[in-house]
Amino acid sequence: MKQLILNADDFGLTRGVNEGIIRAHREGVLTSATLMACGPAFDHAVELAKQNPRLGIGCHLVLVGGRAVAPAEEISSLASKDGRLPESLGSFVTRVFSGIIRPEEIDRELRAQILKIRAAGIEPTHVDTHKHTHAHPAVMAALGRVARELGIRRVRKPMENLQDSWESSRGENSAILKELLAAAAARAVAPLFHSATRKYGLRSPDHFLGLAMTGRLGPLALRRMISFVQEGSTEIMLHPGISDSELERIDTRLFHQRNAEMEALIEPTVRSAIEERGIRLITYGELN
Repeated sequence: MKQLILNADDFGLTRGVNEGIIRAHREGVLTSATLMACGPAFDHAVELAKQNPRLGIGCHLVLVGGRAVAPAEEISSLASKDGRLPESLGSFVTRVFSGIIRPEEIDRELRAQILKIRAAGIEPTHVDTHKHTHAHPAVMAALGRVARELGIRRVRKPMENLQDSWESSRGENSAILKELLAAAAARAVAPLFHSATRKYGLRSPDHFLGLAMTGRLGPLALRRMISFVQEGSTEIMLHPGISDSELERIDTRLFHQRNAEMEALIEPTVRSAIEERGIRLITYGELN
């Protein structure tokens, strides 16, 4: 059987992103979203999630960009005095490699974010991370410890088949190279990721798609990607939303691309492609 999770990242980033995600769910094929505990529109996202109980809600854990949820004085090696997390992925990874960021403080921040979501009345179906920081072994170990402590059993596996990445990017311009390199880098640490999931009792979909095509999944590209869905379970990562003036003020490279991905998710031919291939749409809560 082919099972497919279509997950929207960045739930809670802005009200427009939230509304685009809900539209993609209500009118289209979106089954899941991951909520940012430190997102500026967190409360709005929680309200919408409660109004749409069929939408699976996970935690989009943030260690890069934005403000920490844990008190700044308790995570001084991770966040600045005013609670700001590292601005870039490169800065974060460098500080982790050098030992500047203490592992127990990563645990503390991840725990605070999950507990904030639970305190709002949302029981997470799974966890993933902003900018896929849990592909780094040190972050994955922290995530594993916290997930086991809090009884969360499902996690995104952010490693996709590189042949699928290349095939899905046909027709794209050279800008795709950065995402292909990111997909290759994530793939390189797959053995360490799988070791950590076994150690901490975490489950993931069998397959993952969407990293190499981040922000480029219009209707044609999404239909092409759906044709790659294999037997077993697959997650396709997307970033739907409605771009507006609020989003312009946010530090994000995805703007009009969010509209395109929302439109792809409500495009009738995308639903038809799923039905023609006998694919069953599920949430992370239904996985395994």
